[in-house]
Amino acid sequence: MTSANIVRRPSDALTAVLCMIAACALVAGTTLIAKILGPAGGSETPLHPFQISAGRFVFAAIALTPFLLAYRPSLKGARWSNHILRVLFGWATVSSLFAAAGLMRLADANAISFLNPVVAMILAIPLLGERVGPWRWAAAAIAFLGVLAIVQPGSSAFQPAALIALLAALFGGAEAILIKKLADSEPPLRILAINNFIGAALAVSIASFVWVWPTPDQWLLMVMLGATMICVQALFIQALRRGDASFVMPFFYLSLIFAAFYDYLVFAQSPTTASWIGAGLIIAGALTIAWRERINRRAAASIQ
Repeated sequence: MTSANIVRRPSDALTAVLCMIAACALVAGTTLIAKILGPAGGSETPLHPFQISAGRFVFAAIALTPFLLAYRPSLKGARWSNHILRVLFGWATVSSLFAAAGLMRLADANAISFLNPVVAMILAIPLLGERVGPWRWAAAAIAFLGVLAIVQPGSSAFQPAALIALLAALFGGAEAILIKKLADSEPPLRILAINNFIGAALAVSIASFVWVWPTPDQWLLMVMLGATMICVQALFIQALRRGDASFVMPFFYLSLIFAAFYDYLVFAQSPTTASWIGAGLIIAGALTIAWRERINRRAAASIQ
């Protein structure tokens, strides 16, 4: 049975939207926590982004453990090469985003990271053999114009940290391709388990080179970071189960609003006009790509 044939109750649409909005509020909260743990937080011993990333993976794995003990997902048939690559790109995405969040406005860092659907579209050409038409290329161009509006290269407003956020988008696009490959053949709980536990081992190994002993407050924030990420993943899955992806995914971009609100509330930083224009262009490009992919999937399904 395809998702198009699933009969959903009217209340499912509202539940899907509420789950996605809650996920947005929490995912923006993770970048806020990362910023507080970093140099912007004002601590005498700020944590390195690699150490913050380690906290995210370790405490997410701990939070996930009760579910693994209850459901005991099988690892038989796991596509380990794709899992390992996904973990590497996922760790790089998180570490880059946390580094950028600590050095620039949260709304800008989040907006640039929204480029990952564009990157995934481009990578899908050589990796998945997909064909990209003029609509999606135009959307990609619009999104990249949005990045230029935020970064403003060559001007006094240029933010070098934006290049780190751009790295997060590049790594995130590669991770999205691998998630797509895994989601087609493996159960979600197995994917979460492998990602978080192997990710924890990788992140701790790398963080050991920059380790400083966290304060009690920093430990608490890292626990919150890991638990929040598991909640984000659970809410995201529930949103997609109760509503079509094409319906609920546009709400994900509300995380930009939450990020801007948190940044203003905690650090008294507000996005500039150029930031809002750039974010709007990036989101418009990403939504156009999603729209065209939906049309292409429907056309392919009608042929079969």
